[in-house]
Amino acid sequence: MVGWLGNAYLWVKAAHLIFVIFWMAGLFMLPRFLVYHQEAVAGSAEAAIWAEREQKLRSIILTPSLLIVWVLGLALAAQLGLFSGVSGLGWLHIKLLLVLGLTAYHGYISGYSKKLAKGVQSLTGRQLRLLNEVPGVSAALIVVLAIVQPF
Repeated sequence: MVGWLGNAYLWVKAAHLIFVIFWMAGLFMLPRFLVYHQEAVAGSAEAAIWAEREQKLRSIILTPSLLIVWVLGLALAAQLGLFSGVSGLGWLHIKLLLVLGLTAYHGYISGYSKKLAKGVQSLTGRQLRLLNEVPGVSAALIVVLAIVQPF
């Protein structure tokens, strides 16, 4: 594909997918960590360990991966002509909407992790387990949109 990325296109695409995998791994892990954290006695050494693990996951994997996914993804979208008014990119608009939703989800569970570290619980273990399904369903829809490009 020739465009403003030139020969770097495939490298950018590969890097984008690598960081999507890292981000998704973190999105699957954090809610599970939250379940274990919430089941620990508030203020205990175990709860402190879970809070530290969550913080490391957010700062080392989740947030950096999210930022890189967005930068590289927008570069790829520009390559496809998203910002030039190219037609036939309805699938990409929906994909971006889903990624925006995952970004909001990322923010929500990161915020909940910080609240839990302060001892504030507003979700049940069951709710956290259900929240853990959001990235999987979203990823499946995003992959179908990116590969099939149905509209």
